[in-house]
Amino acid sequence: ADVKGRPCEDFCVLQHSNRRFFFFRICVITLAEAHPLLQSGKTIKNINYQISANCSRLQNKVSGKSKRGAQFLTELAPLCRISSSDGEEYTIYSCIRGRLIEVNENILNNPALLQEKARHFLPSTEGYIAVVLPKFEESKSITQGLLTQKEYDEVLLKRRSSAS
Repeated sequence: ADVKGRPCEDFCVLQHSNRRFFFFRICVITLAEAHPLLQSGKTIKNINYQISANCSRLQNKVSGKSKRGAQFLTELAPLCRISSSDGEEYTIYSCIRGRLIEVNENILNNPALLQEKARHFLPSTEGYIAVVLPKFEESKSITQGLLTQKEYDEVLLKRRSSAS
């Protein structure tokens, strides 16, 4: 919630244990329900995985079991920038340390997928931003540092009550 101190710029990290990754917990990064891009009236104009002149998340080339070539991300590493039709730009951050396994290129051609799927809490199907694989030994501490759905609901409730 409120990543980098920006009110309501919340991200969702869905964690999944996967035998294919030898009990690593893969993490799917997407927008949380209160993010301004998911509020009514907002339309995504552009999604850009080009982080800087020398860094594009689209250039991430992963191979083999050990995921060689994957870009390493810190908690506050930018994944992409999203522009909305009202001129606002939002930087989407990784929120967790780990290796970038893939970015969702489908949302480049159809940005509405991100809004549609995240609004209906189906980001793991098509409306996700990226998949990150944390180090095995850090998986537990990453989980402990995230809000549960219940804790996030409490944050939303506090926001609503303070706005009233």
